[in-house]
Amino acid sequence: MSHSVELAGIGMTFGTTRAVSDVTFTVAAGEFFSILGPSGCGKTTILRMIAGFIEPTEGSVLIGDRDMKGLGPNQRPTAMIFQSLALFPLMSVRDNIAFGLEARGVSRAERHAKADDLLRLIALEGYGDRMPGELSGGQRQRVAIARALAVEPGVLLLDEPLSALDLKLRQHMRAELRALQKRTGVTFIYITHDQSEALAMSDRVAVMSAGLLQQVATPRELYDNPATPFVARFVGETNALSGRIASVQNGHAQIETGLGPLTGRAGQGAQPGAQGTIYIRPEALMPQGTGPNQISADIDRVDFEGSFALVHGRFEGGEALAASVPSTRLADAPEPGSRAGFSFDPAHAVVLGDG
Repeated sequence: MSHSVELAGIGMTFGTTRAVSDVTFTVAAGEFFSILGPSGCGKTTILRMIAGFIEPTEGSVLIGDRDMKGLGPNQRPTAMIFQSLALFPLMSVRDNIAFGLEARGVSRAERHAKADDLLRLIALEGYGDRMPGELSGGQRQRVAIARALAVEPGVLLLDEPLSALDLKLRQHMRAELRALQKRTGVTFIYITHDQSEALAMSDRVAVMSAGLLQQVATPRELYDNPATPFVARFVGETNALSGRIASVQNGHAQIETGLGPLTGRAGQGAQPGAQGTIYIRPEALMPQGTGPNQISADIDRVDFEGSFALVHGRFEGGEALAASVPSTRLADAPEPGSRAGFSFDPAHAVVLGDG
């Protein structure tokens, strides 16, 4: 049975270091929820507070509407998967999976039957007698998940479990993890610094920076409607042009930049007279476009990526340009060394206040 998790104004201080400040959000039962942010932003500290390894300095952690204050990890309906996986190398795969059940006094026959059920769930039926060293990285990852699921947690906590895998295997394991979570219905709280990982797998994502919660939203909402400058720059590629916000009307803001006036959707902090920045995704920039928001840049290089080409350059003020051109329109891609014009639809850019 899955559980909800509620963090109410939690904070954590280590000596004079403020690791987490006033973080509040709720994870619904059965949700795949990710906490995304750079190293040192406080995301693993939050996970350890949910697990019960550390107590928050202030605020409360509720799991299934029950306050967890004073309860250690073994008293909470949670299981945790660490970066290292921590499989026992001298135990068989079956015994690794059944370890938590053995610690709870479950009979050998019952725990082995449960382990075999989980091996079928993770598509490793028949691997029970193998040793962890005989498995691939992805298979060991699945065994670690099965071991955590064996004790039937209401919440599964995952601390960057795919970081040690190569790119191809990480991409494969993303899909497997997502499918496994849907099959089991267990609440997953997943820690990562990899934005593509968070966007691909999650129902919702919390973005952290320097111990502060920046935004909680669906992956699409984070990408299309970032609430803060940090989220706009951290989640996905973007082009950022700063200036003074001249006007805000009908949900759109006009900003005076070094490239002239540009218009986008009015986001958080977009007020007339305030300093702000317009953020434009690479795919929103149309080479040789004839629409509104005309801008130009000096092109440094064009990287062919298969399904698209990524155009790199510099705007007149020195800001970096990144424009994505689909492979079906490569004839429109500008040449390196040229000066090229672009346009973008105001609906596909957002203006945020810098404050």
